[in-house]
Amino acid sequence: MENVLEHFYQRFCKVGLDRDGVLNYFEPVVPENFNFGYDVVDEIARLAPDHRALLWRSQTGEERDYTFADICRMTNKAANLFLSLGIRKGDRVMLVLKRHYQFWFSIVALHKIGAVVIPATHMLTKKDYLYRFEAAGVTAIVCAGDGDVTLHADQACAEYPGVTVKLATGGPKEGWLDFDALLEQADDQLERAETLSTDPMLLYFTSGTTGYPKMVVHDFSYPIGHIITARYWHNLRPDSLHLTVADTGWGKAVWGKLYGQWLCGAGVFVYDYEKFNPSDLLHMIEQYRITSFCAPPTIYRFFIKEGMEHFDLSSLEYATTAGEALNPEVYNRFLEYTGLKLMEGFGQTETVLMTANLAGSVAKPGSMGRPSPLFSMDIVDEDGHSLPAGEVGEIVIRTPEDQRHVGLFSCYYNDEERKAQVWHDGLYHTGDTAWRDEDGYYWYVGRTDDVIKASGYRIGPFEIESVLMQHPAVMECAVTGAPDPIRGTVVKATIVLTKTYQPSDTLTKELQTYVKEQTAPYKYPRVIEYVPELPKTISGKIRRVELREKDAQRSR
Repeated sequence: MENVLEHFYQRFCKVGLDRDGVLNYFEPVVPENFNFGYDVVDEIARLAPDHRALLWRSQTGEERDYTFADICRMTNKAANLFLSLGIRKGDRVMLVLKRHYQFWFSIVALHKIGAVVIPATHMLTKKDYLYRFEAAGVTAIVCAGDGDVTLHADQACAEYPGVTVKLATGGPKEGWLDFDALLEQADDQLERAETLSTDPMLLYFTSGTTGYPKMVVHDFSYPIGHIITARYWHNLRPDSLHLTVADTGWGKAVWGKLYGQWLCGAGVFVYDYEKFNPSDLLHMIEQYRITSFCAPPTIYRFFIKEGMEHFDLSSLEYATTAGEALNPEVYNRFLEYTGLKLMEGFGQTETVLMTANLAGSVAKPGSMGRPSPLFSMDIVDEDGHSLPAGEVGEIVIRTPEDQRHVGLFSCYYNDEERKAQVWHDGLYHTGDTAWRDEDGYYWYVGRTDDVIKASGYRIGPFEIESVLMQHPAVMECAVTGAPDPIRGTVVKATIVLTKTYQPSDTLTKELQTYVKEQTAPYKYPRVIEYVPELPKTISGKIRRVELREKDAQRSR
């Protein structure tokens, strides 16, 4: 299998390591007609057919173990099924398949025929579907047959006649074609369809903190950018069994459950659960001897509260985190329990991994690491000027016109104006702020619209949230700026308490004092509000904008 990897790396990239073995040079090599389905999945199936690709486990105990030869065969069958239903190159096809194994058959099959895949979460409602159908011009949908997924999709289809193909998993369902039965009948031989590496391949609806979701389009070269994600951040080998927690409706799924992992020849483990339970997930790591794990900091917080010492996690060799900023307290507790340093990374739906504590590097707790060698990154002021170490500014990617930017989105679908707002003058503006230290490590501050300007200071919410999260009373929190008649704006913390604490003036004073003792006193929250839950986007990100809007209305 090592020869297979060498074969890929010679074809798709040139790399260089520093004297400590840390990746410091990466040049993607993109064939004109690159297609992940044929050039990765089918090629591994040819060279190492019996090598494990996917190990799937349901919440009820069902297991399915697929080799690359199996995946090649099943994706060929799915491609022929889609073709028989009239789906062609360029058609927009939505996949709402939770963590079901049919997702892997479907997405790779759609890549093979050149269709544009739109992964989506099963938590969408009629309104969400209708917006996505109309905005993207969706013509076909493949849904999980369990739960209310098909019900909400049907309600939207009643008002949008453009969806002409509806497939559902899990057996016959009125008004839907039976995906599993038709897949079984389909031919497993497929003639290659030509796709250019610049053709659109993938479309994600991002869940921003304001406005309707943007439609981020990636072309067929996008998977090559994830070699760094899997090989040099997740630190995967052909004998690795990697678990990324993400649902297939989110961009993080293809970061951690598909492209880079299979480019490394690693096995992907999928635990198909309906409701997150930290004990169950820890048991999966223990039972299946998972070697590499990736999840957002929130999952690690739940693990710590669950009691990791009650599980055998000795198989874990590596652990990574992304999706939200990592609190040092979580880093230190996880290290204490497992001996593993959480290696944080940072990226967006519009990109692949942008910064990371790459394998072999020295991690700094709370830092997003250093820039990936795939991109030329910087921190700039409001005029686009590079800032020195220690100063907070916006994270940008420099994009010279004479270079191809593999891993960076190609456009916002049907919205060049919105693209021009974030990508202009040779810079892609991420909308995220950070500062870098003298060693080049980036430290997250917040979204550009989340930065608090109070009493003449620019205050990032994350560092205050990190302090509050260390207090045993705090389960979750969001820090924002709130209107104040005297100071203009003050720091406010909206807090969800752990079960053993109740709101009180005494607790408020205790938390305020705690923050003052842990960081600069001017940053402490002058206002604290206790709530049963925080408002979040459909992808689970805290909607600080909603908290700000409520406070603005109260002050009127």
